Amino acid sequence: MGLLDFITGKGKAAPTATGAITPVAAEDLKKEIAKQGVDASKIDIKIDGDRVTLSGSALTSADVDKIVRAVDTAKGVARVENNIVAANANGESKFYTVQRGDTLWKIAESHYGHGKGGRYKEIFAANKELLKDPDKIYPGQRLRIP
Repeated sequence: MGLLDFITGKGKAAPTATGAITPVAAEDLKKEIAKQGVDASKIDIKIDGDRVTLSGSALTSADVDKIVRAVDTAKGVARVENNIVAANANGESKFYTVQRGDTLWKIAESHYGHGKGGRYKEIFAANKELLKDPDKIYPGQRLRIP
């Protein structure tokens, strides 16, 4: 749980002529969550300007991660407060911030052990909403390590 601050307008949002970010609707956020293949029926979304508070429950920690990422990249969202509880907290994910010179193979070896670089595919799959190609990662990206 916690508050994640993001740069206003860094997602898909485009400022209006006055420079304000277009307000977001809860139903639009639920559609973004559904695009990630996650059930949002037990998620309560409260919107206060560009701040979104999420509460309720999700099946797994991975689902919670997907929900938060889907919302944080939505139009008009600058901050996300995550109060979602994972019903099955087994297999908690870790997060890793990509450093200069990193590859998914290298990250997999550092997290799973020597000779386990082939597990980079698991990291790629867990971050599909962020990564389009396993060979294209950039410093500063925050990856979920399942």
